[in-house]
Amino acid sequence: MKHEIDKLDEEILALLQADARMPVKTISSKVYLSSPAVSARIDRLEKEGLILGYHAEVDPLCFGYNIKAFINLEVEPPQKQEFYPFIKSCPNVIECNCVTGDFAMLIEVQFRRTVDLDLFIGQLQRFGRTRTQIVFSTAVEHRGIVCDAPEPE
Repeated sequence: MKHEIDKLDEEILALLQADARMPVKTISSKVYLSSPAVSARIDRLEKEGLILGYHAEVDPLCFGYNIKAFINLEVEPPQKQEFYPFIKSCPNVIECNCVTGDFAMLIEVQFRRTVDLDLFIGQLQRFGRTRTQIVFSTAVEHRGIVCDAPEPE
């Protein structure tokens, strides 16, 4: 899907990714547009589906989620019809991606205890073979993307 955005849209998107609660007045002063013009641009970016939502980022450690892991799962195509509703219902799943390679799924999870992670892996193994990596530290957290317009083809 192709969207027409300009440098001002790119700047507004970068600012909102850095702080989704930034007041329109602050954004307008940074991009040198009036507040109504910035509001209109944000509305358009939302309507066009470039802005998908606004979220609060919470610290999992403050809620006792000390275990972060990535689980690779081998799922055969016929099992995906049963797998997708299952994985969507799991509250500890942060993200699940269908990927290329030796495994079909890459699942990011957070748990309070390793025993809970172990039980979850046991549930996943009904769909296929797993390989789990527990995270010791994270050098780069989830961050926004660079929102510049793609080069014309």
